[in-house]
Amino acid sequence: MSEAFQAPVGTHDVLGAEAAQWEGIIGTFAELAYRYGFSLIVTPVFEDVGVFNRGIGEKSEVAQKEMYVFEDRGGRTYALRPEGTAPVVRAFVQHNPTIPYKAWYFTPAFRYERPQKGRYRQHHQLGVEVLGSEDPAIDVEVIALLHDYFTSVGLKKFRVLINSMGHDECRTAYVDTLREYLGSRVAQLCEEHQKVWDQNTLRLLDCKKTECVQVTNDGPQLPDHLCEGCKSHFGSVRAGLGALDIDFELAPRLVRGFDYYTRTTFEFVSDALDSAQNAIGGGGRYDKLAEQLGGSLTPGIGFGSGIERLVLALEAEGISEPLIQRTPQVFVVDTTESDVATELCHELRQAGIATVRAFDHRSMKAQMKVADKSGARLALLVGPQELAAGQITIRDLRSEEKVEQAVVARREVLAEVISRLGK
Repeated sequence: MSEAFQAPVGTHDVLGAEAAQWEGIIGTFAELAYRYGFSLIVTPVFEDVGVFNRGIGEKSEVAQKEMYVFEDRGGRTYALRPEGTAPVVRAFVQHNPTIPYKAWYFTPAFRYERPQKGRYRQHHQLGVEVLGSEDPAIDVEVIALLHDYFTSVGLKKFRVLINSMGHDECRTAYVDTLREYLGSRVAQLCEEHQKVWDQNTLRLLDCKKTECVQVTNDGPQLPDHLCEGCKSHFGSVRAGLGALDIDFELAPRLVRGFDYYTRTTFEFVSDALDSAQNAIGGGGRYDKLAEQLGGSLTPGIGFGSGIERLVLALEAEGISEPLIQRTPQVFVVDTTESDVATELCHELRQAGIATVRAFDHRSMKAQMKVADKSGARLALLVGPQELAAGQITIRDLRSEEKVEQAVVARREVLAEVISRLGK
């Protein structure tokens, strides 16, 4: 016997009850995105490595340590997508759609990192991007969509954190002030940042280690160094969220992980998860990214939300039921070895009725066991006697009352099934 292969380390298969849960999650997101005026975009799973190096930063930890980079047979250097925003912006620059361009996506993303629960080397994201408007009302709408999404799937124990990173000018001035402050406190930083604190100073605000948190909490705060324009923009975002009764917390340390963010940043965290892995979605503005990818200066904002992490949050809140039920409505049991089951299934499916059947000429008893496990409401039974008489036996598999099975003429089956299902 040949060796049985396993899924690669850091990846996982999704099937059975988990797949049904995913289908409901994705379907809920797609419906909400439609209500908010977003259309689907599908981009390649790999891009020129420059798309990500320019977007997330060539010196960022993701680019340096986590991206899957490879050279194809033509000598071109590509990278598997580590996040969802840069490919959408690349597509926007390439195709120049009408603005504001509002797109949603579902995609796998790839990071070479230490696998752990809720963190995979291939994970899956749902997200949206809006390009072409710097109106703070767009920021509010994007945050509201993510809030509606988590509420719609049943989450209750989550919080909204928001911040403003300002634009290049006021942020640069703040970084200079922060760097000067940290220069006198280097010995108090965590071991890692004692070595690299001056290379990407803003990233220290993202460090969760106690030493760095204490040092940066005592230092200058980014919101205090915003210019008047950025203060006004952030004030409008806060007012808009208040008008929608969306509670939020100001989080001056929230800088996210990529270099492309400007002004509004936000993150949704689940209080049902461990604090080290409690982020279930987030994003922000990236008003310079289109220009960095070869387009004209175009403001943008978006978010990404990992499905695997959301599933953990749902489990932690005790929410296990899928959002949609995918059990069949009718199961056809056939012991005649004729084409009658094939014909019945086709007729019912054409009428919009979810119908399955058994194969391989199993016995009536074996087929009925499968029918009962399938969750189907009705079983249609066809044996040699029914076939000869042009009849079908209908049995209700889910009735709590003792209901006699009915025998109907073959030509009346569809109408009888529709009547019993209440369609």
